[in-house]
Amino acid sequence: MAEKIFDVAIVGGGPAGLSAAIWLGRYLHDVVLVDSGDPRNWETRGVNGYLGLPGIRPAELRAAGREEAKKYGATLVDGFVVRAHREADDRFVLEYDPMPVTKAELDRPGPGAPRRPEDNEPCEATRPIVARRVLLAIGLKDVWPRVPGLEQVYGDRAHVCPDCDGFETRDKKTVILGKGRKAVGMALNLTTWTRDLVICTNGEPLGAEPDVAAKLAPLGIAVRTEPVLGITLREGTLRSLQFETGEALGCEKIFFAIGQYPADDLGAQLGCARDAEGHVEVDDAYHTSVRNVFAAGDIVPGPQLGIAAAADGAIAALAIHKSLVPEERKLKRRHASEDVKPHRVRPRDDGGAAAPPWQASEDGAATSAR
Repeated sequence: MAEKIFDVAIVGGGPAGLSAAIWLGRYLHDVVLVDSGDPRNWETRGVNGYLGLPGIRPAELRAAGREEAKKYGATLVDGFVVRAHREADDRFVLEYDPMPVTKAELDRPGPGAPRRPEDNEPCEATRPIVARRVLLAIGLKDVWPRVPGLEQVYGDRAHVCPDCDGFETRDKKTVILGKGRKAVGMALNLTTWTRDLVICTNGEPLGAEPDVAAKLAPLGIAVRTEPVLGITLREGTLRSLQFETGEALGCEKIFFAIGQYPADDLGAQLGCARDAEGHVEVDDAYHTSVRNVFAAGDIVPGPQLGIAAAADGAIAALAIHKSLVPEERKLKRRHASEDVKPHRVRPRDDGGAAAPPWQASEDGAATSAR
């Protein structure tokens, strides 16, 4: 039996991956999308700011995207990709564990991936997929604060993204769980919608530089360093944080700013250049530093919005299609400068941009993400 080779293998079935699958299908490419069914935003009550679909639930958006991708011939695989490697510029092998049922199909909260990102050992059920191009749309995971009861209000009263959910905090008592520059930055961001803000560090010092911390007091943003015992609910609604001292702090909204990490380490396995936070660096066509490997969505630097991820996937799909078109069907570029595409990188604290790794990891050698 002849080996099956797909034009494109997409890892991740969120807005970026599904958008790319749809567009690549419209270009008549043979596409496979592997998804573990464990979206970062699954518990969110609604996706805000998605043009024409106000407040659509992640489950509804995912289901509609999967049906549309299948309409254009995409092969959808429920599975968890454990290993990825490049055998040649035009040949990539992904190894995945099939998943009979996923968290998304069950529409349940909580963790859903069958393995930790660094667990890459093959098992008896592991199967290969071979493709000419790879798109990583693996997304991120959030580090949660150790506060009992937070999972009961996450997605409704507790959030991680002010850009996504800040509008719903208008004039509400809002707590930021976290410390350091991240917590201060999130509090300052939230002043767009409310001035009733408190940072809770959960038993640790604020840990922000003096010039950063100095921005809080003039805006009336208090800092509480007592350990948090838990969350108080009344009739299922968030009412307060309970400190170990016995004191309660009334609040209506919670945001947490602890940290993020890639949903898996495939970018590291393939040798893609990454920034200090683990994001895969890409150029303006979402091409990584490894030839014929692309990345889109929250895993790349930039806004972490559902609609932005979908746009990333569409742009990446166009670039992937162009890379698959044979030379006899292309016009030569008029200027060599057209080939130069600057990498998207995280801005430095001083407002500049870190130098892009133009020559990074072209051999696809694996590196460790941890």
